[in-house]
Amino acid sequence: MACYSSHTPTTRQHLLQELGLSDIEPLLAVIPAELRQPEFKLGPGKSELEVRQELQQLADRNRHLDQLACFLGAGCYRHFIPAAVWAIVGRGEFLTSYTPYQPEAAQGTLQTIFEFQTGIARLTGLPIANASLYDGASATAEAVLMALRQQKNRSHLLIAEGLHPEYRELLTTYLQGLDVTQAIVPATATGQLDLATLQQQLQAAATACAAVVVQSPNFYGGVEEMGAIAEMAHAVGALLIVVVTDPTTLAVLQPPGHLGADIVAGEGHALGTPPSFGGPHLGLLAARQEFLRQIPGRLVSLTQDARGHTAYTLTLQTREQHIRRAKATSNVCTNQSLMAAAAAVYMALLGPDGLRQIATVSLQRAHQLAAQIQALPGYDLVYNGPFFHEFVVRCPIAAQAVIDRAVAVGLCPGVALSRWFPARTQDLLICVTEMNSAAEMERLVAFLRELAIEGK
Repeated sequence: MACYSSHTPTTRQHLLQELGLSDIEPLLAVIPAELRQPEFKLGPGKSELEVRQELQQLADRNRHLDQLACFLGAGCYRHFIPAAVWAIVGRGEFLTSYTPYQPEAAQGTLQTIFEFQTGIARLTGLPIANASLYDGASATAEAVLMALRQQKNRSHLLIAEGLHPEYRELLTTYLQGLDVTQAIVPATATGQLDLATLQQQLQAAATACAAVVVQSPNFYGGVEEMGAIAEMAHAVGALLIVVVTDPTTLAVLQPPGHLGADIVAGEGHALGTPPSFGGPHLGLLAARQEFLRQIPGRLVSLTQDARGHTAYTLTLQTREQHIRRAKATSNVCTNQSLMAAAAAVYMALLGPDGLRQIATVSLQRAHQLAAQIQALPGYDLVYNGPFFHEFVVRCPIAAQAVIDRAVAVGLCPGVALSRWFPARTQDLLICVTEMNSAAEMERLVAFLRELAIEGK
């Protein structure tokens, strides 16, 4: 372990004398014994060269996605990113930009954010989008809080089973301390929301249900029947919140706003940011016009200055805690400006046709791979409904064992669902994007076939 301490023994002794103490133990007494760590045995210090070499040795133990045929998904997707995206975003104006509270000094930053908002509004089919949030999970939670503010006399939520389990977990954390109840609506054999159960639960809590939260494509990859869900929710006065974890799918699927969604939240990581060991991410939030004053975080608007020239400015800042304090709509005080800029550049470079091509190739290759795996002995698709570029396969052995063996031969076949659902030991979530070549798919199929033969 490499460690650097700025405090010399002399300095520490001086500090203790100033406090009237002979040793540091009284300062640590407040820490419960069970939380105290044993004293580190760090050994002698190292030079900068030695530290760098040690860190490089540790880094070399990692295997990045360019070294593996990767079929990972589950909320973090690998798409092709044109070199121009980060060549542009890597400029100092973007990398060093901070809070644009002075519009006259931050027109470029504000315009970039405005372009991002415009792109998200068009993808989601809703008229307003904010300047981004931290990630998909927090954006989903903020969307729910937004719905609860809008539905003042309602405090019950219906959450689709297909919502990302980590989003569900974070949502529960956000709702702690609030007088809000929630219930899970199960999925059917198709991998989609059970509409009959949804109807029953909506009728049972008709006057109390504030919102229905549905992810589409959902965590299992299934495409939900958004039109029908929206009609059921609106019939009892509930709002529909749609969560999207890969917005490239919206280049092919009909925008949620056109299907009745009142709020769309989600993850924008796929728009120009590489997986990078799981982050950073980019939260998306768009809504109907009547919810304008309830949307959390920043909002950039287009206006004119005193001379009639185009100008960009932060607007409706009374929503933020630095002005409204305890009455603010959210404690979110910033946005993911750098990732939002990357998303804006990515969407502008690819355009509607480029995004549609990426989504179409991902869709086609996923269905091709699913059919090939289903034809293998011992493997089955868990769900039989429509899916986009992710699907769940039931393996003849534990999914984690499949992953461990695959990584050893340069394959990363997916994510074991047992990570979130301990009982589902044999279920493997596989994702395909345009980054997965036909050769990689053939390698995965051949590996799974060999595994099945060995199992016999």
